[in-house]
Amino acid sequence: MADRNINFGLWYDFRNPRPRERSFEKLYAECLQQISWAESLGFDSVWLTEHHFCEDGYTPSPLVIAGAIGQVTTRMRIGTNLMLLPLADPLRLAEDSATLSILTGGRFDLGVGLGYRQLEFDYFGRKLSHRPSLMEEGVDLLRKAWRGETIQHNGRRFRVDGLAVNPVAGTPPRLFMGGMSEPAIARAARLGDGFLSTGGIGHDLYVAAIKDGAATKNQEQPAPKGAICAGNWGIIAEDPEAEAANIADFVLYQANQYVSWGAFGPPDQVPLFADAESAIREGLYELWDADQAVESLVEMLHDYPEIIDIHFWAQFPGESVESGSRRMEYIARQVIPRVREQIK
Repeated sequence: MADRNINFGLWYDFRNPRPRERSFEKLYAECLQQISWAESLGFDSVWLTEHHFCEDGYTPSPLVIAGAIGQVTTRMRIGTNLMLLPLADPLRLAEDSATLSILTGGRFDLGVGLGYRQLEFDYFGRKLSHRPSLMEEGVDLLRKAWRGETIQHNGRRFRVDGLAVNPVAGTPPRLFMGGMSEPAIARAARLGDGFLSTGGIGHDLYVAAIKDGAATKNQEQPAPKGAICAGNWGIIAEDPEAEAANIADFVLYQANQYVSWGAFGPPDQVPLFADAESAIREGLYELWDADQAVESLVEMLHDYPEIIDIHFWAQFPGESVESGSRRMEYIARQVIPRVREQIK
């Protein structure tokens, strides 16, 4: 395998479900300290996600948190996996993300997706059926804004009459796109700088779409490499079965919340998991010790040379930061160096 520079990172949602044993002030402070410490352990990236009106506080403001992370780190890339572009004003998002790139020395990447929760779309005055056109126009406006263009746009969803976004970042954010359906993955291949995957879903579809797109544009030139940032749901510990038992309630909560919101299909058609064992067995989770993690990750990197980043949940909803940090340190010391060695 050719020498590759892979980033290994952490994924945060800042959820704090009831019964709460800590304030949100404490949780945020502890996570910022953890992220700074993780950088010293050798982690390369940190990823934030977005939802609104969640009782557990699932972060509605990832860009604010990204700015705070930029102040406690010096090297880590900071990205969103992902933000809900159809709910956003594209030019306002362009302004905020460009500002983040300026403040972090070009370390910020914007990852976006369609979203799927009806109540979010209802409040923000958008229709779920308009998601594809909101995404297409939003991406176009983001690109133009980051280039400093004076924008004239009269589309189905947005109208911009001669406005330019300033300041323009010296290093514009990379624009990654996520999704689990075939149309969303094809859109990421066509419009994005890379694909945000969830639990390994869609790697094959993305690579095929990249190749198909290149063949359609110009059959005489080779297909572009593409880029995948892989959100991994592995539970990695010295004794992964015991670890899963210790955090079972948090894992089950996470899985069933996503099911109930419609992340994996219509909520009335996708049943909740009865227990953590079934969530792990039938869901996106993997139980790995270091040897299993190294073998699986190296195999994935071999199969998909497009992967540039692999990131893991820092901790599950309701789990203590201290508990998540133990897995984090195990990954940093027992997994990442061995994977790096094997992909040289």
